[in-house]
Amino acid sequence: MSAVLSRSAFESSGDLAVDAELSIDEIDVAIGRLVRQMNAESCRMLVLVRDFDDRFGYAKWSFKTCAEWLAWRSGISLSAAREKVRTAQALRVLPAISAAFADGRLSYTKVRALTRVAREHDEDLLLAYALDAPAARVEERCRQIRNAQPESIHSARRVWERRALSVWRDEANGTMRLTVELPIEEGELIVRALDCAVAAGDVSNDVDPDSIGESKGAAWCAQQADALVAVAKAYLGGGTERDSATADHYQVVVHVDEKSLRGGMGRSDLPIDTVKRLLCDCSLVTVVEGANGAPLDVRRKQRTASTPLKRALYARDRGCTFPGCHRRRHLDGHHVEHWIHGGETSADNMTLLCTHHHRLLHEGGYRIVREADDTLRFVTADGRTIPRAGYRLEDFIDDDIDGEENPSAEGFCTANVQRPRRAGVPMS
Repeated sequence: MSAVLSRSAFESSGDLAVDAELSIDEIDVAIGRLVRQMNAESCRMLVLVRDFDDRFGYAKWSFKTCAEWLAWRSGISLSAAREKVRTAQALRVLPAISAAFADGRLSYTKVRALTRVAREHDEDLLLAYALDAPAARVEERCRQIRNAQPESIHSARRVWERRALSVWRDEANGTMRLTVELPIEEGELIVRALDCAVAAGDVSNDVDPDSIGESKGAAWCAQQADALVAVAKAYLGGGTERDSATADHYQVVVHVDEKSLRGGMGRSDLPIDTVKRLLCDCSLVTVVEGANGAPLDVRRKQRTASTPLKRALYARDRGCTFPGCHRRRHLDGHHVEHWIHGGETSADNMTLLCTHHHRLLHEGGYRIVREADDTLRFVTADGRTIPRAGYRLEDFIDDDIDGEENPSAEGFCTANVQRPRRAGVPMS
């Protein structure tokens, strides 16, 4: 069935009322046509925005960027304007997606997600998927593809740097509010701990399964608050096995393509370096899935580092092996050469790192180099070796500095500290 709304279907003077004679099916068809037309017009607008940006049209209005001009001109937020300009420029090298967008078959939401990951070699495959999938699934698929790319390490680092916990005390009401923001994999760890406290009977289980609406939600939230207090009491009371080398820290189900773990193209629920960090020291259950996601094989659970091996690592390393770190608890067994790339799960190829330094290593903060004598050398992101006992003053002086001739900024400061005192001249 098809129908076209006439001008009389909408009244220009008031509330844009729809003609009462139109059936639901006719309104459905009309909305679908207008949506497709809206998609095509959105594509045309982005093409014009791209041309406006290329020709520095925004400078005529004294704006520094096209996004700032677009936010002012169209009455949208600056972040939305930036996304439109980015999408417009990205479509330049994606002819198939651009054509589908111009024809109205793709929405701006789908195109925005596709332009973040689509390349010439996989554009057709992504387009075929996006044409038949809901927008939410397209955004999820594109996020998984971004997680499997090397640059996802920067996103993981930004998320980790934003972690925070704030405390607000309301003395008048006698309450305290805790607000915490964490990377999703660590947030799931907290949620799992709360679930364990509820399952263990450490809190009252008074959530009525027959209750509905706000009453059920309020009871569940109160139960979670009690569970958090129970977890804190268990820790303060010494209930945790603090030096345990055998227990799993957490269980998280992560979907990741095996080829992306080995540097190929694929998808991942988390940034690929975060997945590798979690896989360094965990229990692993491999599920082989087909192209449509159906499980083909579920293999046995196995630990990447056995209990005897963990005990040997604790006996040898005594704690975190990062220079200057004194942490002896919450340690992970790190593969110097990851087992995904053929590294052995053995004491010779593993070292203990605390949670902080293990995360920092996998997110580009530093790297570990094995020397010819099998000792480990820790190197910063800019290539400097991190010594075991800290830098000496002379380590900061450039080798080519002779006296005060052309000192570098670091060398000059150190040279001033080491310069012998002259007679009658006080030291600064």
